[in-house]
Amino acid sequence: MKKSIYYLIFTLTVVLIFFTIILATVGIESNKFNNLISKKINQTNNNLNLQLTTIKYKLDIREISLFLDTNNPKINYRNSVVPVENIRVYVDFLSLIKSEPKIKKINITLKQLDIKQLKKISINFKPSNLTSYINNKIIEGKLNAKLEIYLDNNNLLDNFIARGLVSNLKAKIIDDLKLEKTNFSFFADKTDVLVKNIFSKLGPIEITEGDLRLKLSSDFLIESNFKTDLKYNRKLKDNISFIKSFKYGENIDFLNASLKNSLNINFDNTYKVKKYEYKSNGKISKATYNFKKPLQNNFFNEKINELSLIDSEIKTNFNNQKKTTSISGKYSINKDDSQSFSLENIISKDLLNLKVKADYSKPLEFEIINYKKPNKSIANISLDLNKQNDLIAVNNIKLKDGNNLILIEGVDFDKNRFLSLKKILVKTFNKGKKNNDFLITYGKKIIIKGSNFDARNLPKFFNQKTEKKNFSRINKEIEIDFTNIIAPLSESLKNFKLIGKIERGKFNKISSKGDFGENKYLDITLKNNFENNKKYLEIYSDLTKPLLTEYSFFKGLVGGKLLYTSVIDEDSSTSKLKIENFKLINAPGVVKLLSLSDLGGLADLAEGEGLSFDTLEIIMEKNKDLLKLKEILALGPSISVLMEGYQNSTTTSLRGTLVPAKTLNKMISKIPILGDIIIPKEIGEGLFGISFKIKGPPGKTKTSINPIRTITPRFLQKIIDKNKKTK
Repeated sequence: MKKSIYYLIFTLTVVLIFFTIILATVGIESNKFNNLISKKINQTNNNLNLQLTTIKYKLDIREISLFLDTNNPKINYRNSVVPVENIRVYVDFLSLIKSEPKIKKINITLKQLDIKQLKKISINFKPSNLTSYINNKIIEGKLNAKLEIYLDNNNLLDNFIARGLVSNLKAKIIDDLKLEKTNFSFFADKTDVLVKNIFSKLGPIEITEGDLRLKLSSDFLIESNFKTDLKYNRKLKDNISFIKSFKYGENIDFLNASLKNSLNINFDNTYKVKKYEYKSNGKISKATYNFKKPLQNNFFNEKINELSLIDSEIKTNFNNQKKTTSISGKYSINKDDSQSFSLENIISKDLLNLKVKADYSKPLEFEIINYKKPNKSIANISLDLNKQNDLIAVNNIKLKDGNNLILIEGVDFDKNRFLSLKKILVKTFNKGKKNNDFLITYGKKIIIKGSNFDARNLPKFFNQKTEKKNFSRINKEIEIDFTNIIAPLSESLKNFKLIGKIERGKFNKISSKGDFGENKYLDITLKNNFENNKKYLEIYSDLTKPLLTEYSFFKGLVGGKLLYTSVIDEDSSTSKLKIENFKLINAPGVVKLLSLSDLGGLADLAEGEGLSFDTLEIIMEKNKDLLKLKEILALGPSISVLMEGYQNSTTTSLRGTLVPAKTLNKMISKIPILGDIIIPKEIGEGLFGISFKIKGPPGKTKTSINPIRTITPRFLQKIIDKNKKTK
């Protein structure tokens, strides 16, 4: 009996093992449950129609589960055929016996899917903009995928797992910019989509070692890490038009960079971006930017046509709170030697903070203080500023060049209008000697104080047009105290002191004095008459040349004393300049006039010892861009001149009369009756003189003369009047 039982158990065991081997390898074919399984699958999704051929029942030893396996089934999803290679349906064995199959899991292996097929079955994809993207943007590609579907006790979808490969994907991003040669693997379930091993090409950008995670929940999340190699040159400009849409993109000639990138984006349930962050770091091997309009200003002696970055490290962090960019490395200007630099730019909402440090080897000049940095010497320059809407706060500007130092702190502007200043410190050297050492502070008063100020170039700025409104918000008292001022022509002005008041950016009051030495002084006063809203300026100087160096009209003037008075209103001024007891030596304009007049002796004198003059008076009116020279009268023992004319930005025009012998006029003025006879008041004819005209653009005037002309009564009357005053 026992043997029979053992034999039965052994037989059943062998049969079970054999049956298990058959189920695990070959399987058992049957089509008994085809319609039942198709019906159950259709219940999970009524848009899905499954037609099965022969089914094999097999055993998955690893999962210790029975499954139904079929090849090349027909699946129709929304009237689109889905190419399926294999389906495995894992069922509860007991449920099969009861003819109520309970499906635990369905594994579907798709045949390689072409993009055209994917577009057909993507109609019901979620979100809808994903469907739109697939149909409108994706051009070509291949998809290999496996799908695991998990069902609950009611044979309804509980979860799924999709995995596969995408190869040779090509998609249109914008205009002529396409994503090409894209390959990646993916894994997805109800909560996440993971994309790995992303390799792609986007225009001049190669993407490598990329990964992407999509978190599918109430808050949609995208996380990605990838490397990019950017190789761009000017030849690609015509092929990639979107570059031209960037404000300065068209000016980029070359860009070669390698970056590591990370991206995080959070969406709400309407797929609106809630939060984002993009980080990158890497190296710019070379970048070249070509300015369409060369950069040029009064400080740079050379136009900047091209700016290049070389071997520079870059870090960026862009998020919905702020955008940070930092770059450090080497730069060069116009293909010159490279220098070190660092830059940090932070944008937070409407606030921008910019910090720059750089070595600078090009020539640099601040003409107003006569500072020149020679070519090839290395200066350290730093800048720190904030910008918020129209407000610009320059926290710090510093230039350090050997012993030279220029430091500016706390300068604020609103719509390019000056608001305030903390301080300016200047220490510079010229040919080894200190030429500037002063401090400007801006508090309750503007105080400018120092031991040295180089004013040799200052007269150049007197005639320059300035935007008065830039400083219209300055309303302060001012004090200036310089121990030594280096004036033009190497003159030295000692112990210069000035007190005054500025209102709306203009001087309303000045009282100043300086000492040239040897009992020679400079006095400047400015008073404001509030009743007629006019200002009265008076300048007296025992030396003339330092104040007149920038006016070509006075070239060759030596000696003399100067008195300048002016009545100034809002838009115009009436002025009078008087110079006494001076000489003209090597004055090109005068020499040319005398030569044309065939006054060789006087021309030789003007080129040698010089022509002496007792007085020169100029009466002028200035209105906007027009300077009207109402009268220019010069009286001397050898020659006297009376002129009038005008000057604007394009033309200088003068006409006048030259009298070779002032002594003759003196004799006539002493004989009143004879003077009236020789110079009839109505006819205006009499003594010999020379009429001339000077006209043309600045620096290119032409002179014409009429050597046979009588002296006008007006001229002689002026000479007589002046002689009376001198007596």
